[in-house]
Amino acid sequence: MQRSTARFLKWGLPLCVAALLAGCASGPGPRTASPSQRDGAPSQAPADLATLPDPVPRIEPIRKGGPNKPYAVLGQSYEPIAEDVPWREQGVASWYGTKFHGRRTASGELFSMYGLTAAHRTLPIPSYARVRHVKTGKSVIVRINDRGPFHGGRVIDLSYAAAVKLGMASAGNAQVEVTRLTFDDIRRGVWDTDATPGGEDTAELDRGAAATPERLAAAPAPTPLPPSRAYTPAQRGFYVQLAAMRQREGVDRLQRRVSDELAGLMPMLAVFHEASLYKLKVGPYATRQDAAQAADQAREALQLNPMVVERR
Repeated sequence: MQRSTARFLKWGLPLCVAALLAGCASGPGPRTASPSQRDGAPSQAPADLATLPDPVPRIEPIRKGGPNKPYAVLGQSYEPIAEDVPWREQGVASWYGTKFHGRRTASGELFSMYGLTAAHRTLPIPSYARVRHVKTGKSVIVRINDRGPFHGGRVIDLSYAAAVKLGMASAGNAQVEVTRLTFDDIRRGVWDTDATPGGEDTAELDRGAAATPERLAAAPAPTPLPPSRAYTPAQRGFYVQLAAMRQREGVDRLQRRVSDELAGLMPMLAVFHEASLYKLKVGPYATRQDAAQAADQAREALQLNPMVVERR
């Protein structure tokens, strides 16, 4: 197994390193694996990121404990919100990309810089929020699935794709307004209108009122729905397709197995939703030959029957 892993690193790492060195964004410090690594944009981003449709918010039960339990970073303690309460704040948004692509978020999901997600220090995980660029008025809906940023003055860390949609990727940061979508907002479809989510309760919080236990008890009970999970729009290039399944759960299990046995592939591993299938792929590789050699090693190490596919 060690020899197989070494072979994968031989073909996978050069592209991973190139992506990591592609540029620099304002990513969160504590997620930094090494001071020498710099976050940034992909060398060849999909051309349609700015027109990606916003995720459709769903009522997902707020997890007790796990990513919503109190934690400490850099000597500062944080207590995440574990209730369905309105929330609005203004501050600086930053974004993170290549350096963390494929790594696990606080929710346990894998971060995709091409998904419309975000990191927040205290909002419930999972949770949905509307992020509005104060200067331009542009907005994007994101799913909160990670913790951060932990730089002073920043209130939210967006995925690279969300930053592109908001028109702030090149600047690195922007002044934004973050509004959490409550379960009632989602039921009423408020996010799809020009109305302000949260109604009177949100206005009270803007003026500094606290969310009292009485107000929390009066909130309607959430209707549990299967959690939504992000997938990745494909870049151009050659990919090693490890599996194609109708059920996302099967792909997730295989993804965990690959991440456990071949950790060097994590930055190049992603799930794609194409037609009615969920596909687990590694890439992109610059040439078909590179992808074919990686496929041979995957066949040996994982006892799979991978195939090389091209995205033009």
